[in-house]
Amino acid sequence: MSEQISSGFLIKQRAFLKLYLITLIENKYLYGLKLRDLLKDEFKELGFQPKHPEIYKALHDLMEQGIIYQRKEKKQGTVYQEVVYYHFTDEGREKASAYKKLLKHELDRCIHLLQKAVKDNFY
Repeated sequence: MSEQISSGFLIKQRAFLKLYLITLIENKYLYGLKLRDLLKDEFKELGFQPKHPEIYKALHDLMEQGIIYQRKEKKQGTVYQEVVYYHFTDEGREKASAYKKLLKHELDRCIHLLQKAVKDNFY
């Protein structure tokens, strides 16, 4: 993954969203609106509400990286409405695992930066 995940201080929002999207897809929450709703609920009490376009940009990045693909299916109980489901490609799980390891290292770095800032400035 040659993508830049850090802005030098904290990780970029899209990298953060991609991490959560990978985990949600691993847990079988497979379509866009469901993913969006789960992310909004997950972070609501922390004051972070990821925007709809950012979530889809993150999903598109994952598709471009060959981690996931989308498949349209008819929505149950409807004749014409389709829902876009996201699935891992054959190589996607391995790529997703590597991406998550990279993000874990970067998140640990960010945690240490924030802990240092709190310790140095508030205690």
